[in-house]
Amino acid sequence: MRNDVLNGFYKPGEAIRQEEVVARYQVSRTPVREALIHLEQEGLVVTTPNCGARVASQASDAIHGLLNPIRRTIEAHALRSYFDDLTEVDFHDWEQILDEMKNACVRREMSAIAEHDVAFHRSIIERANEPRLVKIWQTLVSQIQCYFLQSHAEYSDLMDIYREHKAILGVMRQGDRDAAVNYLADRIGDPIAEMVDQDYLSAFAGSRAK
Repeated sequence: MRNDVLNGFYKPGEAIRQEEVVARYQVSRTPVREALIHLEQEGLVVTTPNCGARVASQASDAIHGLLNPIRRTIEAHALRSYFDDLTEVDFHDWEQILDEMKNACVRREMSAIAEHDVAFHRSIIERANEPRLVKIWQTLVSQIQCYFLQSHAEYSDLMDIYREHKAILGVMRQGDRDAAVNYLADRIGDPIAEMVDQDYLSAFAGSRAK
């Protein structure tokens, strides 16, 4: 349900009817109610007595401008905290997410692209093994969920979204913590489609030279 909210399947302000959710996910009402409680705690839905749950409205442009720098700080902090302990297993997990993102880009499935974009950045946070950090990040992202869909629509070539994230991973593979953290931070909330091809090539030139 979280992914469906974040990728736009459920629109801001839209009612979430439990019977429809039960049918969609083929589960009983109990896990649905529990999921809605968690999503409300994360700020993704709002529950009103006798009215049920609705997807939370999005932050204004002014608030959005304040949230992205905070998100940038959180993701940079998370990556820095464990960068020296990264293993091939971590890179394999990230590569799997990006492979799915690439397929979504090829198919031009905007909601799936947004889902994998969110999943990639969430995985960076989760790798830090700090539950409170994940909760803070999730609360921030819940307020700017439409940003992912809107920003992707600005790309003339959707494959640039994949290349942008592939470049982040490429810089991380080079093993320079400060360079990787700064590269990640600089690209959060700042589409760089016109620069990504050169960044992508530079990142992988460096990683292959290792």
